[in-house]
Amino acid sequence: MGESREKNILEMNHITKTFPGVRALSDVCLEVRYGEVHAVCGENGAGKSTLIKILSGIYPRGSFDGELIVEGVKKQFSNVRDSEDAGIATIYQEIELIQELSVAENIFLGRQPNKYCVIDWMKVRAEAQKALEEVGIDIDAMTKVRELGVGQQQLVEIAKALQQNARVLVLDEPTASLSEGEVDILFRIVRRLRKRNVACIYISHRLDEVFELADRVSVLRDGQYIGTKDVSCITKDELIQMMVGRELKTLFPKEVFQKGSPGFEVRHLTVYDGADKSRKIVDDVSFQASYGEILGIAGLVGAGRTEMIQGLIGALPGKVTGEVIIDGERVKIHSPIDAVRYGIGYVPEDRKGAGAVLGMSVRENITLASLKKIFRTFINGSRETSEADKYVSYLQIKTPSIEQKVENLSGGNQQKVVIGKWLLTDSRVLILDEPSRGIDIAVKAEIYKIMNELVKKGVIVIMISSELPEILGMSDRIIVMREGRIAVCAGRDEMNQEIIMKYATGSAEEPAYTPQEDRSEHK
Repeated sequence: MGESREKNILEMNHITKTFPGVRALSDVCLEVRYGEVHAVCGENGAGKSTLIKILSGIYPRGSFDGELIVEGVKKQFSNVRDSEDAGIATIYQEIELIQELSVAENIFLGRQPNKYCVIDWMKVRAEAQKALEEVGIDIDAMTKVRELGVGQQQLVEIAKALQQNARVLVLDEPTASLSEGEVDILFRIVRRLRKRNVACIYISHRLDEVFELADRVSVLRDGQYIGTKDVSCITKDELIQMMVGRELKTLFPKEVFQKGSPGFEVRHLTVYDGADKSRKIVDDVSFQASYGEILGIAGLVGAGRTEMIQGLIGALPGKVTGEVIIDGERVKIHSPIDAVRYGIGYVPEDRKGAGAVLGMSVRENITLASLKKIFRTFINGSRETSEADKYVSYLQIKTPSIEQKVENLSGGNQQKVVIGKWLLTDSRVLILDEPSRGIDIAVKAEIYKIMNELVKKGVIVIMISSELPEILGMSDRIIVMREGRIAVCAGRDEMNQEIIMKYATGSAEEPAYTPQEDRSEHK
């Protein structure tokens, strides 16, 4: 524990990894010092995930070239257990816990303390409770994981790593599913680990977090190592230029179009909890979205943003009341199939769990919601291929082939596949829930340009986002939700991050300005 901060705890030297037809990493090197937070940045597809999978033992020895050195000793990992035994703990963006087991069982999974060949459950519970207290989670260690929120589950993963006395903690997009309070807890944990000389490899597309937390940052681009810089000696623009290989002048390429008539209207929408039929998770919400605009929806985690959208498209089990009006016509939506029929497309927050079928090809995913277009008595294979090729080209999806499984694509390209699926349905209304979550900065800009093009073509775009710069940068009007209700709706010129947070937290007074078409509906 007394090692010098200038000494390396981990070295990955000349790492090369090839998949069929693709070289994911080419002669990549990474050096991490004792007690430092070392950020790894790069676009989607840059090789970050592949590098981490090698370090964590998912890609075993023999499947790549290069060497791993941990605390001065050359290592060869045959599996994940070997990596963990070497003091490396990896926490992925997707939760790896077993939902039906308790928190304590997950923390000690495969490592349960024994007493006379019998698991010492009292010790399991006590030690697990201690680990939870260390990361600031106030829950019983015997609680089933499935009863916890995503953010709490992520902190349980960290508690599990600390209990194993990890010397190197790898965090892959750790704040993607955390609330603001949970992010503060995570940052405190990381800083505490730094004082204990534990190294942290921090992978994030959120550059503000990199500059707040990291000591050094290494950049990968197209599977190659670009360089390592002290965070104190580089600007955000310089880091972006290292990541994308060019100057990215405009992150939010917002275009302003002539606002048209309201084409999508929701009146008095109320969504009830499927488990507790008397509880309203969305309460008497009304709003309009017009042609020629992007309507942004902001709010804290639990404010009801996603539930509002999933309720109106018939994707929730609870009772839903209210009206949906498209182009002046009242429509009845009882299921997502009805929503598709009326021209509503929905890109969900969880693209891997709900947006795409990972085991299917790019071609199959893009055409999945539009089978009527390519199906007569059988699927027209040539038309299916033609449509998939068209959207792969239009969206600039990076894939060796339209037959590539979506699970093998980077997060940004997976998101583009999901968007392509809905574009093929000729959606009149496209709802994007956290469209840039877990996506690198260059792909974000591409998706923003696609949003502009859709608005220009006459598509109504509704965007839910937890990133306030994104909401302010791309929205024409902004709705702020709090506790299942709309707190305010106003033009973006009337809003800033401070105002949005005041309404989101309930600390703001009645708005000084609300557009006339919204005022009567929101009171």
